[in-house]
Amino acid sequence: MKTLNYTSFRSELASSMDRVVEDHQPIVVTRGSDKKAVVVMSLDDFKSYQETAHLMSSINNYNRLNDSIEELESGKSIQKELIEE
Repeated sequence: MKTLNYTSFRSELASSMDRVVEDHQPIVVTRGSDKKAVVVMSLDDFKSYQETAHLMSSINNYNRLNDSIEELESGKSIQKELIEE
């Protein structure tokens, strides 16, 4: 993950925003010794993180998703054709 100080980030704002969108890699922006750093990421990546957090927030959903992943990885899944109407 790339890290920039506030001054560098400000001078490279447009290219930094393009980079996080294209590379899907957030940028950490430091703001001095007395302030906490921030993370800049694309809106699509943020939405993806939010969706994952929501899906994993329920223990039942978490267990079901993990069970499904284990089935898929162990070859126990069955591929079916979709029916279009």
